[in-house]
Formats: sequence, structure tokens, C-alpha cells
Amino acid sequence: MDDDDADVRTLGRLIRSTMRAEILSAADPRQVSAVYVDFKPDLILIDLQLPGVDGFEALRGIKARIPADAFVPLVVMTAGATAEDKHRALLAGAKDVLGKPFDSAEVQSTITNLLETRALHLEIEHRLQTRARELEGAHLETVERLALALEYREDGIGGHTRRVGQASALLGRALGLPQADVILLRQAAPLHDVGKIAIPDRILLKKERLTPQEWDVVKTHTTIGAKIAAGPQFPLLQTAEAVALNHHERWDGRGYPRGLAGGAIVLPARIVAVADAFDAMTHARPWREAHSESDALAELQRCAGTHFDPRCVECFLRVIKEPAARSLLGLPEWVGAASR
Repeated sequence: MDDDDADVRTLGRLIRSTMRAEILSAADPRQVSAVYVDFKPDLILIDLQLPGVDGFEALRGIKARIPADAFVPLVVMTAGATAEDKHRALLAGAKDVLGKPFDSAEVQSTITNLLETRALHLEIEHRLQTRARELEGAHLETVERLALALEYREDGIGGHTRRVGQASALLGRALGLPQADVILLRQAAPLHDVGKIAIPDRILLKKERLTPQEWDVVKTHTTIGAKIAAGPQFPLLQTAEAVALNHHERWDGRGYPRGLAGGAIVLPARIVAVADAFDAMTHARPWREAHSESDALAELQRCAGTHFDPRCVECFLRVIKEPAARSLLGLPEWVGAASR
């Protein structure tokens, strides 16, 4: 950023004599934000001697716009800079200070070294992101296998986790969630009950009514599931952890494990609570027969505003009638409505 056309031309010639580079100049610091977003520079040069502008303030402003985890070197250009000026510039975020008039060798070596450092930083960042994705995938695969093992342990058939994932995604889309969040929800929702892998068979598969002590054991699947899903801080695993922990919280605050109410319950968990309840009611369990779809939908309506987020129930009742949704969930053609 420089308001002197001659300096800009000289600097451009020096840079191009060393490397192939696209150069964009701006004389007004107020243009920097738009330039940074649109141009995505690898290096920024700024003249401290801008008319009507505090050069150090402009330097700090530019530095503030660069993400903390990004390495985009700032190089200060100035004529007659004192040792104190150089010190202030470095404290404000500059990586180096170039004097004017320019020394060709100094300009070329400084810019070359900083661009090489940026290239190295980008390569390390790429490798870290690749490794992070690999770790996320490995952790997720382990948790998914546990969830699948749980399904076969409970009913010997499986399918519940997939249907809850699909239904949750359909409901999330109907609620207006961004597509990225809908995808996260579809992937995370099937892990809601993964903590039940730690519940003994004598309790999990018991056909008689559970005792209060046994019910307390069942409730621990929420906190256990959250611990199983917890790991590296990736959005998918964070969503899975939140869903596992909170999908049995109730809208009226009478759920578990923390007794959260209303909007204090994360939205993904409120969505999964509805999808999970519907699928659980419409499929047989060791201790009961399956309910009819109309009875299940009526129960969701009855519990809207107490057990479930009423908006989630309202959207679910609308979505479940759509042919595409019913096909995805393996439901027959819609022939009726929930009783009121």
C-alpha cells in the first residue's frame, strides 16, 4: 500500500525481476479490507508515510484483519526510519522494514525469504489439516461401529440409527439449517445412543418394567455416549457429543442428565429427540410392540411444548407427509393425519 506511483512502479519491477507475481496496489488504507478479501495476498507491503494517515495505526488495522492462524507477512516501507520507528513497526505486526530509496538486493532477499516462509507455512497447514481429517475419520468410524454393534445387540436387525440420521437431516432442512449443518446432523444423529453399549444386557434387553435403580443406569448412556464421541475438536464429533449428551433433555426442563429446558438445549439434540422418539415408537422393542404411525404422531403432538420443542414437532409433522421423506425413511404412502 503506497501513494507514490514511482515507488510502486520501482517496487513492482524489483519483485517481477525475481519472481512471477501478481501485484495490486492501493493508496487508501480504507481499501485494504476489500483488497485483502478479494485478492488474498501472500504478502503485504505498506508505506508508513501516507498522507493524512497514521502509518502505524494503518499497520495495526491491517494486521487485525489477518486471521490469527494465517501467516501473511507484512513488510513496512519507509524513508529515514529511526531505530525506534523500526521497533514500533515490528511490535505492530510487521515482519521486516525496508528503507527508501529501495536497495534492490535487500528488497529481493526480504520478499523471497518471506514468501518461502509463507509457502512452508501453507504446506504445514495442509499436512495438519489432512492428518486432522484422517484422525477425525478414524475416530468417527470407531464410534459408528460401536453404534452399529449396539443396534444389532438391541434388535438383531439394525436400521434405527440410519433412520434417525435421515429423519434428523430432513427435519433440520425443514427448520432452515444451512446445508453444511444438515450434513453434520445426518452424520452425528446416528450416534445419539452410542453410550448404551456400556449398559448391561440384563437391563438393556429387559422385557419387564425397569426398577428405579435400573433406570438410573440406563440414564448414564447420555454421559457415557458423550465421552465416547468426545475427541479431537472437529465439528462432526462436537455435534455427535452434544447430541449424545442432550437428546433426552426435555423442553420443560424435566429431562436428563442436566435438566436443561427450552433453548438451553442445543438445537441438534432437540431435533434428534423428535426423530428418535418417532422411530422408536414405530418399531418394536424387546419390551413392547410397535405403535402405529398415527399413534406415534399423535403422541409427538401431545408432548409438544412439554417433552419436545414445539417448533420441531410442527415441522416434523409437515415433513413426514412428503413423499420424498417417506421414501427415504422406508414409510408407506401417506394416507392420513395425526389425530388431534
